[in-house]
Amino acid sequence: MTTLGTPLSPQATKVMLLGSGELGKEVLIALQRLGVETIAVDRYENAPGQQVAHHARTITMSDPAQLKALIEAERPLLVVPEIEAIATPMLEELEAAGTVRVIPTARAARLTMDREGIRRLAAETLALPTSPYVFCDSLAELQAAIDGKIGYPCIVKPVMSSSGKGQSKIDGPADVKTAWDYAMAGGRVSHGRVIVEGFIDFDYEITQLTVRALGAGGQVETHFCDPIGHVQVAGDYVESWQPHRMTPAALARSREIAKAVTDNLGGQGLFGVELFVKGDMVWFSEVSPRPHDTGMVTMITQWQNEFELHARAILGLPVDTSLKSPGASAVIYGGVEAKGIVFDGVADAMRVPNSEIRLFGKPESFTKRRMGVALVHDQDVEVARTQAKLAASKVKPHEA
Repeated sequence: MTTLGTPLSPQATKVMLLGSGELGKEVLIALQRLGVETIAVDRYENAPGQQVAHHARTITMSDPAQLKALIEAERPLLVVPEIEAIATPMLEELEAAGTVRVIPTARAARLTMDREGIRRLAAETLALPTSPYVFCDSLAELQAAIDGKIGYPCIVKPVMSSSGKGQSKIDGPADVKTAWDYAMAGGRVSHGRVIVEGFIDFDYEITQLTVRALGAGGQVETHFCDPIGHVQVAGDYVESWQPHRMTPAALARSREIAKAVTDNLGGQGLFGVELFVKGDMVWFSEVSPRPHDTGMVTMITQWQNEFELHARAILGLPVDTSLKSPGASAVIYGGVEAKGIVFDGVADAMRVPNSEIRLFGKPESFTKRRMGVALVHDQDVEVARTQAKLAASKVKPHEA
């Protein structure tokens, strides 16, 4: 039986989030509703999650010494990585010493923090279908990999980045250097290493949210949310919807792949498994051991959204992945480069039938920074998609 303490008391159940953007903020809110004492950590002050947590801490999370000092000072029950740029070897060290429990595990955090660890696990250890790939440490290696194995078109990504940063498609030799330079600029940590992938002629891509939670007998059980369809531009999610229609065979295969990967990673929590689908064929793409940006749609489609599912699973509580209503999400971009922007048109956006708006509270806006999301529920997914994009378009961020 899970025992939960009272926040700000000696009996408090303390959870530390490493990364406190919009996804972390929602996890923190879900934890707060369960009476958990929360510590929001980020690399900059006043991150969205820091605005709602009991405690806000600002450090360089990729610095092992800073990370160790903070965890040892705070002594949380759980450490929950919410981004990739973290000193994961230190998390492994602290977990091995019994200092803290890492969600889902320190090994999973290390393997999934860069594309090399998780791709090699999926393709080479688990023998799951993936696109052909080569890891490259220089522009010359990239060109050789394309010429010798991958061919055109292909996709180049930094081994470690978030939300599609540094990712580009190469259609011919003229694009190679530009793609390399873009990958070097877009990586979260400057590794000077990329993955180049052969292009799969897929019909669509989905996110299969997968939850590892404790059953009544104390054993880990795997639960699946309805598949989430999404549109990406330059590797960055711009809209998503749930459920996405699939053939029964493709859905079954997607869940087989998702279970194989998450069983290997272990631990408890929600995972976002990204998959390419063509007909009944499914290829593994990536996995995040945490709530996924495309899964923000679950805030309007599920009885328990992905953030509530993650919070419940990591605390050993039961979960319910059932759908409440079909629906869709659409991103609201900053549109300007400025601090402390204001938003017009929010009331107009909320007048779109069945809509909700979430503004993340990020202290600084960039042209293509995600500053909010529009959510719409409707029994017809296509209507929901159209209405979500309409609602998002009515929100007008600008300088104060």
